Amino acid sequence: MSIIDKIFELTETLLSDTKFSLYDVERNGGILKVTIEATGGVTLDELAKINRQISKALDENDPMPNKYTLEVSSPGLERKLRTRDHYEGAKGEVVGVKLGPHVDGERRLKGLLDLVTEESIFLIDESGKRLEIPLCDISKATTIFQWQRNQKPGKSDSNENTNITRVGS
Repeated sequence: MSIIDKIFELTETLLSDTKFSLYDVERNGGILKVTIEATGGVTLDELAKINRQISKALDENDPMPNKYTLEVSSPGLERKLRTRDHYEGAKGEVVGVKLGPHVDGERRLKGLLDLVTEESIFLIDESGKRLEIPLCDISKATTIFQWQRNQKPGKSDSNENTNITRVGS
């Protein structure tokens, strides 16, 4: 079992009887980033408390052989999508996708995440075209938060359509 798998298992066990769930675990050099989520969000006080609990559990179980810095955070409004479960959880949202350097043509795509299969995701781009993107071609993907424009009092919203409309099946 890898270090990340051990930390994932340890953290999931720690959070099992709480309102929180583990979103992701990343290790980049001396930084260990644990991302948690909860329906309705996570407060700073809750993050601090969970950080202390995870830190204590890591100290007791010692799955990391070297020194590291623990960062505990929420996924935020624009979440990284790294696993198939992340993509499944983002269906119906607008996502930005960066393709690897081995892919010819346009490498930055944006659209409504319509479908997730074992090997691909399907986006509906702004023109309504459905794009199939193999998961193995994606180097980076994130959700894109859609800010709503504040409507001026007395103005109709009928001429403004900033949302992508779902097309096809």
